[in-house]
Amino acid sequence: MVTPGLARRKGAAQAARRAGPARGAVALIAWVALSAVLPGAAHLRAGRRRAGLILLGGYLTTVVCVAGVAAGADAGLAGRALGWLSQISLVFVACAVAWFWLVVHSYVVLRPATLPRSGQILTGLAAGTLAVVVAVPFAVAARYVALSERTLDAIFTAPGGGGPAGAAGAGPQDPWAGRDRVNVLLLGGDWGADRIGMRTDSINVASVDVRTGRAVLLGLPRNLEHVRFPPGSPMAVRFPFGFRLPEYRPGWREDLLFSVWQYADDHPELFGGHRHMGAQVLKETVGYILGLRIDWYALVNIWGLAKMIDALGGIVLTVDRDIVYGRYDEGVVRAGTRRLNGTEALWYARSRTLSDDFDRMHRQRCLLGALLGQADPATVLTRFTQIAAATRRILSTDVPRPMLEHLVPLAWKVKHAGVTSLQFVPPLVNTAYPDWDRIRLLTARAIRDSLNSQITPPATPSAGPGRLRHRHSPPSPSPAPVPPSPGTPSPIEDGCGASPTATVR
Repeated sequence: MVTPGLARRKGAAQAARRAGPARGAVALIAWVALSAVLPGAAHLRAGRRRAGLILLGGYLTTVVCVAGVAAGADAGLAGRALGWLSQISLVFVACAVAWFWLVVHSYVVLRPATLPRSGQILTGLAAGTLAVVVAVPFAVAARYVALSERTLDAIFTAPGGGGPAGAAGAGPQDPWAGRDRVNVLLLGGDWGADRIGMRTDSINVASVDVRTGRAVLLGLPRNLEHVRFPPGSPMAVRFPFGFRLPEYRPGWREDLLFSVWQYADDHPELFGGHRHMGAQVLKETVGYILGLRIDWYALVNIWGLAKMIDALGGIVLTVDRDIVYGRYDEGVVRAGTRRLNGTEALWYARSRTLSDDFDRMHRQRCLLGALLGQADPATVLTRFTQIAAATRRILSTDVPRPMLEHLVPLAWKVKHAGVTSLQFVPPLVNTAYPDWDRIRLLTARAIRDSLNSQITPPATPSAGPGRLRHRHSPPSPSPAPVPPSPGTPSPIEDGCGASPTATVR
């Protein structure tokens, strides 16, 4: 006869036998999971002290070394890393394989064969899933790094000619070859498969002091007439009295600064049959106008910006007035702070209706500034593939790939040192009859002043197009500021566009 107490004891024993394998399976997976974040833990649990200590010691040593490098990292290290992308990608691939193997091996050393068959199946599935989960981030990182390398290789020129233009002897110790400044021509163009030729609608030169990072942004209007070319150049021989072409229809001319690139491309006979000379000719021309030596150019396709903005999920801008656009004025970008998609942002930057070239220059700078300011890391990571594909289509440059190592830390200096802006627009310059000597004089003065004075913003916005306050500069303490005189470079303002935290309609 079975007493109630005996029955209870037998039931408890049977429950314990059933719970034992379940607890063992849970404990096994817990130790495998711990090994994924603390390699060697499962090996120590299984009694393999030597293997466990080697794994744990190697992991902790690596973590300490990486933390030390990260703590001392600067823009110089970031620049050098751009030259190591292949190696970095391989490291991530190796990490993916290593972590996958680690999880699997940790599962094996914990002897899952001691579990019932159902426990082996469940823990095996769990360990396999965990192995894949811990390997995926490394695999994704390797893919992004490889994609970054392909994007950079597609945009930047092949290795060679590492220093500034015409700078012989540039090397790792002095990549600037003794130069105090580098000058980069920044262009906004509108080339495309469905368009004939290419116009450089936005023309600016960033002149940067390589020691301090202080920069001056010099803007030239696209409709500058009677453009002069460097003496002795093929274009100067063809146009000794300035760039002048017949009107292609009454009142319409194409002999303005924006068409120099395309004219040079269309007339290879001027350059001994060499084709695609537009970039080089425009660099030399703009350098001659400003009295500077242009080292490189960077050209952004304003039409391709729409794809970039859509890849980022739109862009927040403060539109100060309704922007009408379209062949029949059928479209409008409403005034106010709003999120624009790629098409709307493009029309905001391109519309000529009830506007002029100088207003367009201002809006294009606003758009580019907002694009750079709002490209937050989280968005870039989640849309990395689309952004990389769009970047290859919209950017062209002759900056040599090896120079990125040095330009990244220089850009970091510029960000902290500040940028002043001088736009050669009316009334400062008469675009129909430019005073070339005055332009060179004002350029030299702007560069000198950027080195000899602190960059502080005016307390009230200046009225001239493109005169913008620098976002990193402290506000001026002066209670009665004096507006800048004509020809005085003004700090760059954040008055156009909106921060991502602005209230959006």
